[in-house]
Amino acid sequence: MRWARHWLPPPEFVLNHVVNRIPLVGVRMAAYEAFGVQLADRRRSTIMLGTEVWEPKRLRLGVDTIVGRDCLLDARGGIALGDRVNVTSNSMFMTAKHEVDEPGFPARFDPIVVEDQVWVALGSTVLGGVTIGEAAVVAAGSVVTRDVEPRAIVAGVPAVFVRERAPGAEQETRYRPNWL
Repeated sequence: MRWARHWLPPPEFVLNHVVNRIPLVGVRMAAYEAFGVQLADRRRSTIMLGTEVWEPKRLRLGVDTIVGRDCLLDARGGIALGDRVNVTSNSMFMTAKHEVDEPGFPARFDPIVVEDQVWVALGSTVLGGVTIGEAAVVAAGSVVTRDVEPRAIVAGVPAVFVRERAPGAEQETRYRPNWL
């Protein structure tokens, strides 16, 4: 049955066209873990419906971390999301880029690190090589191209410092719907 392996879809196809559409979050998170996503506790972290994960073995989620619907997590360079992180729907994490000044535009992959209690709001983009410090906030629609200091609120394209977050304003991310 050597011919059978030619008819089987690659694992990332199954992950991004079957697993990410499983309606029960517990079953979906168990499947993500089986495909190699590193979960601190699969019962307390959530990747919601429709999110694409590239290179699942290089993606790590902390406890009580939630990734919203229809996000793109390009983990080829590595993505580490800390504890109680909230990545809102339609956000993109891109670890890949092309070296535009080199012949052939070779690809380069740089890691993304998001520390504890960070909120990345609706439709934001985080690029490779970036660290977002503890308890920081990325405003909706922002493009993060460089490191964000702890407790900073950043906004814009590219994202710039707006102000520091008020003391004691850390979120408690315990939202985990069964059907999303």
